[in-house]
Amino acid sequence: MNWFTNIYQKYLSRSIVEKIIVINIILFVLTYLFNTFSFLFKVDENLIIEWFSLQPEFDILLYKPWTIVSYGFLHIGFFHILFNLLVLFYFGNLFIDFFKSKQFLAYYFLGIISGGLIYMLSYNYLPGLKTQQTLLVGASAGVTAIVIGIASHIPNYALRFRFIGSIKLSYIAIALVLFDVVQIPNGNAGGHLAHLGGALLGFVMTRYLNQGSGLIAWTDQLFRPKEKRPLKTVYKSDKKTYRPAGNKSNDQAKIDEILDKISKSGYDTLTKEEKDFLFKAGKK
Repeated sequence: MNWFTNIYQKYLSRSIVEKIIVINIILFVLTYLFNTFSFLFKVDENLIIEWFSLQPEFDILLYKPWTIVSYGFLHIGFFHILFNLLVLFYFGNLFIDFFKSKQFLAYYFLGIISGGLIYMLSYNYLPGLKTQQTLLVGASAGVTAIVIGIASHIPNYALRFRFIGSIKLSYIAIALVLFDVVQIPNGNAGGHLAHLGGALLGFVMTRYLNQGSGLIAWTDQLFRPKEKRPLKTVYKSDKKTYRPAGNKSNDQAKIDEILDKISKSGYDTLTKEEKDFLFKAGKK
């Protein structure tokens, strides 16, 4: 089993973005294997889709509560998963340059949950959708939460596209939201509504993060492991001891200075030392 151990160790060494991508790919392959199984044995339903996709009925959610999250790891069609994972790879890696890995998980999973809830509420209470039969799969809501979240944090950061030039993240975010809004009547209304739910979640979380309080502060504590306190030796001394101040505040000040520089002139203007410092700070 050395080969399995080697693969598992390589998986553990990957970034949180790459781990999520690998999980999505594995489940995509399993879904297609079950499709083959269903065809050969004349089973009407793919068991993975049946038990892990999200349906709009609240009574179904009561006995399959995991589907509010599990639907975000299922994809139907190669181009469906390809587009989602490409966007997740590029924007996810940009995201963890500025946020922590546990915050990436908070955006991703809460984005999926938010998208699922918007989908269910829409199909239960909007007259134009009540009569439609549908189910929801795909990581798009979580991916959209990541995209809108980082775009809200550094709106003036520009991505360079060949033949087009540089486009600010704020413009990309607005274009994605508008595209989902206008596409709702043209098919896959549930998917586009879920995207908007993820977008709303990403925007709200970043707004609270920039204020230094609120939902992100709660999720930060939620994912924080308990720290073990070292044993202390208590003694008396008449001499005053000097305790040097930690460099935590200095590091934060430097991070704020670099982020301010990015918002004004873009990521490309950073020096190599500033990029390395920001990358290391994001891993802490």
